[in-house]
Amino acid sequence: MEFSAKQIAEVLKGEIVGNQDVAVNNFSRIEQGEKGTLTFLANPKYTPFIYTTQADIVLVNKDFVAEQPISATLIKVENAYQALSQLLSLVDSMKPKKVGISPKSDIAQTAKIGENVFVGAFVTIGENCKIGDNVKIYPNTQINDNVVIKANSTIYNNVSICKNCVIGERNIIHSGAVIGADGFGFAPDEQGRYNKIPQIGNVVLGNDVEIGANATIDRATMGSTTIGNGVKIDNLVQIAHNVEIGDHTAIAAQTGIAGSTKVGERCIFAGQVGVNGHITIADKSIFGAQTGVTNHIKESGAYQGSPHLPIGNFRRSSVAFKQLPELLQTIYRLEKEVKELRG
Repeated sequence: MEFSAKQIAEVLKGEIVGNQDVAVNNFSRIEQGEKGTLTFLANPKYTPFIYTTQADIVLVNKDFVAEQPISATLIKVENAYQALSQLLSLVDSMKPKKVGISPKSDIAQTAKIGENVFVGAFVTIGENCKIGDNVKIYPNTQINDNVVIKANSTIYNNVSICKNCVIGERNIIHSGAVIGADGFGFAPDEQGRYNKIPQIGNVVLGNDVEIGANATIDRATMGSTTIGNGVKIDNLVQIAHNVEIGDHTAIAAQTGIAGSTKVGERCIFAGQVGVNGHITIADKSIFGAQTGVTNHIKESGAYQGSPHLPIGNFRRSSVAFKQLPELLQTIYRLEKEVKELRG
């Protein structure tokens, strides 16, 4: 399917610089642009590629000013990255939608299935489940008893959703994720043996949540592990039992959040952040990669290091750490000089 620069500009409410009739049928990265494709420039460090790319259309921010001739047609928009996202969503929405229930699926008689649902081969849907309209469940996924999946959600291959969990509207859960496995709850006895504490709660996901591949969200010991509206969770993230994640928080890969922690709204966790249990994190807190969050975060801000520090303190400490060998040599030299003076 082809779209002209004029059609794309009309959708994005953008300004065309160049040939409005040039057409594209695919997307490309700006450094690898090919004829017949559209690309974008949002990060200034990629600016040199706009003068060499072979892509026919480039989305740029309105304040972009060319310093050399550009062969591509430009479409100037308020935010090139957001405009690209809008276009990708539009193209995705135009793809044929899977509908129908595979005869190789296993659906309990007590389950209620909405309209325009897709259920792939070898999907199991347990007793008393409620599957909303336009839900898509891809092959080999397991939906246990009493699960609710609300309208327009997509569950990809090999996902496990354990009993009593609730999946909100327009959720996307990627392959291999496990929603509602037992939390890590054990009580040591007098002999030091660990006895399992039954986990009788569930997981509740809000609306517009996306869960990455092989991420795990544990059921609560009692009550619910809750994920707020608009939360985005990357691949290989672990959310422990009774955790609460506030609306529109983003969590990158390999982050782990220990049990009963309450995370505020619009927080950002970079990769491999580790969060202690039973703490509270303020709204709009930001954590750099590999941060160890050990105590309550009472004020929003940016943090890094292990244990965590305000990011300004962390950067100054990092500079000092790199200078430790030289500083130690200076101390040894001064100690020697002091001894000689005293002697």
